[in-house]
Amino acid sequence: MARAGCSLTDPGLRDYINNPSVISNMISKLLTDTCAKVQAKRERRKEARPGELLAAALELFVEKGYAATRSEEVARRAGVSKGTLFLYFSSKEELFKAVVRENIAGRFAEWNAEFEAFAGSTAEMLRYAMLMWWQRVGNTPAAGITKLMMSEASNFPELAAFYQQEVIEPGHELVRRILKRGVDRGEFRPVDMEHAIYMVLAPMIFLMSWKHSFGACACPSTVLDPEKYLELQVQTLLYGLCVPTAGRTPTS
Repeated sequence: MARAGCSLTDPGLRDYINNPSVISNMISKLLTDTCAKVQAKRERRKEARPGELLAAALELFVEKGYAATRSEEVARRAGVSKGTLFLYFSSKEELFKAVVRENIAGRFAEWNAEFEAFAGSTAEMLRYAMLMWWQRVGNTPAAGITKLMMSEASNFPELAAFYQQEVIEPGHELVRRILKRGVDRGEFRPVDMEHAIYMVLAPMIFLMSWKHSFGACACPSTVLDPEKYLELQVQTLLYGLCVPTAGRTPTS
């Protein structure tokens, strides 16, 4: 780098540039900066790698099912070696559990917080919950996990027990809280709570199964609009649940 007041023909500048010590320092700084950038890139890549593996695993589990998906396929799709995959997940079973937690089970804290903060009526809450479920889970690749479990649970009892504990039970509890809120506030009539839960869940389970079976190849005349379907289901549920009030329809 030229010093102030010097030109490239200045003997002092030539001596400075040709000084072995200066050259060594410049090379050392260049190498240090380059190594630092490479290391930072590697660190960012390392931090992103679990997410990339989970995304690849979700795609393959939904496409092929649990039994047919091989660990090396997941690694290949994520652009890493099989050994790298096992640095993060000790087995295919642990990888699948991580996929479930990332996409569904890990979100119940968020959903329960929304329940606590909701200020509207319980009819509005039920409608919001079902439509938001579609946007956040049902209309995403994660919806295929439910169909996978319905198909393969009997062949993998440990995974079935995990799914029961991490997804089904928290899901039932959240729906139960919504229904109980309505009953406690005098908005819903008393019902058999344990069976009413399935009334709420059934349309959502149907949509997930449909999306990853006939919905993937349905002809235009049989295409189902999920949001219109859910709105109709909400209206039907509320007509059965809501306590009739003069001047107010059950769905309002």
